[in-house]
Amino acid sequence: MANIVFIATSLDGYIADKNGGLDWLHAIPNPEHVDMGFGPLMERVDALVMGRNTFETVAGFDCEWPYTKPVFVLSNTLTQVPAGYEDKIELVRGPLQQVVTTLNQRGFAELYIDGGITIQQFLHDDLIDEMILTTIPVLLGGGAPLFGELAKSQNFKLAGSDIFLDAIVQSHYIRQR
Repeated sequence: MANIVFIATSLDGYIADKNGGLDWLHAIPNPEHVDMGFGPLMERVDALVMGRNTFETVAGFDCEWPYTKPVFVLSNTLTQVPAGYEDKIELVRGPLQQVVTTLNQRGFAELYIDGGITIQQFLHDDLIDEMILTTIPVLLGGGAPLFGELAKSQNFKLAGSDIFLDAIVQSHYIRQR
């Protein structure tokens, strides 16, 4: 079982700009639409766990729902699935360890954890097993940080790195416990 982060960050560690924008993710031209490992990740995972803000961001994209795997949305404020998403997401709530245990018991062993606050909460509870961080060579100077405060340090081992489009570095880390 593994809880896996797969996310892009700016050189200065932000996942969204000061206005919550994501346009900077396209700073490096990608005319051949290289997926940078997203396809293999989606083949590997059983489900996604994301926060409400990330769900709302993805739902606001001008495209069809991008996921074929089950998506669990963490929310303490949503009481029902928004119209049009009944067959796409399931709402979950509660302590993260309990949520993960319940999903694992339901057969979802490999979970893709997405969304800044959600990732920070999973890291705070020491529930992240792998991180695949894709660094875009842009300095945003502020915005939504990927990482937050932790009660104690966590060690990760570099499992490998790849370079995409002669500019983007992707590093894969495994939690050392």
